[in-house]
Amino acid sequence: MTALITPDLVALDADLGADKSTVVRRLADLVTAAGRATSADGLHADAMAREAQAPTGLPGGLAIPHCRSAAVTQASLGFARLDPKVDFGAPDGPADLVFLIAAPAEGDADHLTLLTALARALVRPEFVASLRSASSPEEIVTLVQDVVAPAEPAPAPTVAVPAAQAPAAQGATARKSIVVVSACPTGIAHTYMAADKLAAAGKAAGVDIHVETQGSSGATPLDPAVVRAADAVIFAVDVGVRDQGRFAGKPLVQSGTKRAINEPDVMIREALAAADDPNGRRVPGSSDADAAAAPSSAGGARGASEIRRWLLTGVSYMIPFVAAGGLLIALGFLFAGYQIKQPDPSTDGAMSYATNWVLNNTFFNLPNAGGIEGLNDGFLGYLGAIFFTIGGAAFGFLVPALAGYIAFAIADRPGIVPGFVVGAVSGVVGAGFIGGLIGGIIAGLAARWISRWKLPAGVRGLQPVVIIPLLATLISSGLMVAVLGRPLAAALDGLGDFLSGLTGTSALLLGIILGLMMCFDLGGPVNKAAYVFATTGLTADASSGSLIIMATVMAAGMVPPLAMALSTAIRPRLYTPVERDNGKAAWLLGASFISEGAIPFAAADPLRVIPSMMLGGATTGAIVAASGVELRAPHGGIFVLFAMTGILMFIVALIAGTVVGALAVTVAKSLGRTDAEDAPEDAVDLQHAHAPVHADQPVRA
Repeated sequence: MTALITPDLVALDADLGADKSTVVRRLADLVTAAGRATSADGLHADAMAREAQAPTGLPGGLAIPHCRSAAVTQASLGFARLDPKVDFGAPDGPADLVFLIAAPAEGDADHLTLLTALARALVRPEFVASLRSASSPEEIVTLVQDVVAPAEPAPAPTVAVPAAQAPAAQGATARKSIVVVSACPTGIAHTYMAADKLAAAGKAAGVDIHVETQGSSGATPLDPAVVRAADAVIFAVDVGVRDQGRFAGKPLVQSGTKRAINEPDVMIREALAAADDPNGRRVPGSSDADAAAAPSSAGGARGASEIRRWLLTGVSYMIPFVAAGGLLIALGFLFAGYQIKQPDPSTDGAMSYATNWVLNNTFFNLPNAGGIEGLNDGFLGYLGAIFFTIGGAAFGFLVPALAGYIAFAIADRPGIVPGFVVGAVSGVVGAGFIGGLIGGIIAGLAARWISRWKLPAGVRGLQPVVIIPLLATLISSGLMVAVLGRPLAAALDGLGDFLSGLTGTSALLLGIILGLMMCFDLGGPVNKAAYVFATTGLTADASSGSLIIMATVMAAGMVPPLAMALSTAIRPRLYTPVERDNGKAAWLLGASFISEGAIPFAAADPLRVIPSMMLGGATTGAIVAASGVELRAPHGGIFVLFAMTGILMFIVALIAGTVVGALAVTVAKSLGRTDAEDAPEDAVDLQHAHAPVHADQPVRA
């Protein structure tokens, strides 16, 4: 197997820039120059996107930026010992040791295992000390290879006492037993570092720790006997826990992997306290434990952050339905014309042209519309009818998927059925996406509550497949039909009427608000809230107000990448060469409505970039909304102009916002800041990096 690291991937005592984005780019350059990646830009963008989810700085002067990337052709490690240090978001200060862990998008298991072995080694003080004292790149390579060599894999954090003996071996003075599940989005680094930190802290506290790492190199489920004997559970996760029902009823402590790495001893103490607290938070679901999993305030929703997680889970699963369905509907309009959605008189209005043609025509029996204005028949019309029908079917899952996966986020798998059903019922009673949001929460809470019931052993097997789906569906959908449906439908109708009637100053205000939301966090929860608000109103018979909102949201979301691209073009001296390259790529990203194209700039300089982008987005949003531009496609940027009315004003608004945003960020960066080209050469050029400690050892580039 090819080595993960070679001397040309190492930079010692190097000044690689003043911020983490520049450091990551320099390391990405090393990986690309070594022939292990096809694009430094792509690797840098993917690593910074992962960085935007959570900082990768660790206590002790370490940082492990990492990602899976389609640009990576061979799993690789880039290493830099920095002088000066650079802030990667660690709680105790900047980092001087940085590993860029670059994995292919479809990494093989062997390489991923080696990468995780390195992550585990970084929790060992002696290994970190050896990295700081190494005198050459070759010595760094040897140190790393010693800890990732397949013949000497890092030991898994398992218990010292065999699982079958753990409950009884200690007799009356039995040690406490805690099971741990760790998982992070990429499953490469934080997953295993969190596991090892908790294992070490448990050992120091005299506690038996059993760990299941749900990472990229695979996962071995904990022995059910170990789970049954455990006194408490720790979930150190940034994503969902696989098969969470195994731990149902156990006292629970939960956090992200970062806290487990930074405060493992605190989490162990919390788990021990939870084990002795009969009213503490517990893993939801039915339990085989002796004690009932009594609901308590600690086990319910924990404020705004918990609700936010539920809603974002629903939105993330819903968006593919929106993209597929909405774009297919737009293609249907492109080929067949907008009249394809209208009732066909030949069916007495019982079917639309699209439905009638799909059911009664074929490619060998093409439809004939008799020259109706705005409607294409023949081959194009039939093709458009197919696209429109499939898109409408996909779009029909929008609210059920939203509600179903909100319920899933609350109650895991038991919440899916009642969530999907209440979402469908919400559509039937006219409550729309508002009903889906509220119904999904009700369905999830109902499913979680029922899953905690202590049932007799004879009927316990029916609980997940019959009792929970039946009762949770009845509760949530019954409430939607009998209590919530009518008022929510009335509220939705009122909102639609209000939006359809927006003109003048009111439309300007709406456009400004939506523009600000789209540019506030560049793909984060505020951006997604505005996007969902727009797409859920984008149906085949959408009102004019809903179509205006969709156009406003898309136009404003295109502004940040375009504005940053323009700024790098008009004042390149304000940006490093890396940022100028990102600016070139941002033209296409912005044109395609990919707001995330501005994230590398915002991550490096948020106080200047984000307010400037919000100003540009508000400008574009106000012009689009006030001009009444309408859009029938949920995504695609300039590539779906065919689904738009008022194309000229859309383009004018987009140009205006782009210019405003670019000028704002250019002025902001010009105030009290040195041009990038005036910075010391070694801040932007790896080949001129200093090596003050070991001057006789050249830096590899």
